[in-house]
Amino acid sequence: MIKASICTIGDEILIGQIIDTNSSHIAQALNACGIKVSSMVSISDDHDTIINKLEQELSLNEVVVVTGGLGPTKDDITKKALADLSGTTDWKTDEKQLEIIYRILHNRGLDVLDINRAQALVPANCEVIPNNLGTAPIMVFRFGSERFGHTATLYSLPGVPFEALGALKDVIKDICGHHELPKIYHRTIMTYGMAESALAKKIEAWEDSLPDDIHLAYLPNALTGVRLRLSAYGESNDQSTRVEAEIERLKAIIGDIIYSYEDDTLENCIGKLLKAHGKTLSTAESCTGGLIASMLTSVAGSSEYFLGTVVSYANSVKEGVLGVSSEILKNHGAVSSECVGAMAEGVRRLTGSDFSVATSGIAGPGGGSEEKPVGLVWIAVSSQKGTETFKLQFNSDRKRNTERFASSALYKILKKIEIELNS
Repeated sequence: MIKASICTIGDEILIGQIIDTNSSHIAQALNACGIKVSSMVSISDDHDTIINKLEQELSLNEVVVVTGGLGPTKDDITKKALADLSGTTDWKTDEKQLEIIYRILHNRGLDVLDINRAQALVPANCEVIPNNLGTAPIMVFRFGSERFGHTATLYSLPGVPFEALGALKDVIKDICGHHELPKIYHRTIMTYGMAESALAKKIEAWEDSLPDDIHLAYLPNALTGVRLRLSAYGESNDQSTRVEAEIERLKAIIGDIIYSYEDDTLENCIGKLLKAHGKTLSTAESCTGGLIASMLTSVAGSSEYFLGTVVSYANSVKEGVLGVSSEILKNHGAVSSECVGAMAEGVRRLTGSDFSVATSGIAGPGGGSEEKPVGLVWIAVSSQKGTETFKLQFNSDRKRNTERFASSALYKILKKIEIELNS
């Protein structure tokens, strides 16, 4: 199997000033086409360190993907280090990238300066993949087997995530064109409502019975649940048939917590269902502070089915806007089944939506009590057929609690929509 290393260059990553998200996306893309990522390395902005680290990674891997250090300022020294690593002192201007630089800067109403034009200047021995999303080109350096004992290719990408991820498709295409990669078939199953450890225990016997060439990966996420990925490797022509058969077996075990058989999100699944049936949704949020609405509206086309939200953080808004009675607030409090149910019904009545979901809870770190501890949330889902409420308890920090409140609410409303629209 072809091995790859992913390297990030920049002191800003090493001092924690920014978070490296590029590496995880690049690793996923490489793995999806059958390339094993053997290492991830962060390198400081030092000329000799860059060369030494990259030489080491090239000696161990056939593919090295580098991000960062390609900006127009003097502290971006990666390009010079790559020229020295590849053994050239000659430079050339890539005319295609220069055209892109002019277009991007002119569209922003900016003048093209010498430091901007210099970004199109690349080592003479590299190949260039034009970067249509930014000013720094993607540089490709190919090394023969005499240098590292095997052929190796280094891809240098910009560090800006939008540009790096935008270049991935072309990088993967180039890798596939120069390497014979194993045949691989991936399938993804999205689950929600069961912790990774509990899920692993429940499907342990099924997992142990998988054929040797079918692998299972667990990919947990607070906002989407546990994603299960089945991958079949090898030259067999019936990979898809065999993987689908295993999924059918899995469905019989955990079908009640599966919400999608493709890589998807709760909010997108909700949107597809509502659009398909011409139905609408609204939200009433207290402890989640609008996060549910934000997740729903992150989906393109959500204006077709999402009508709006009321962030009723204060009891006065719960009462004055959503119509929660003062008796409910006095006798049961804001964090209660009665209150959250009234919130869901109130926002549905207010907006005229077919479905609604509401949350009220205690995200923390303060505000909890013995009766109502931090991490407690009440969720209500409502439609013309009735309102249901659910009590859940989480034990994390404020941010994680809020995220789990929101994703749990999305899962509850998704199940209600599925039941009512598919019945």
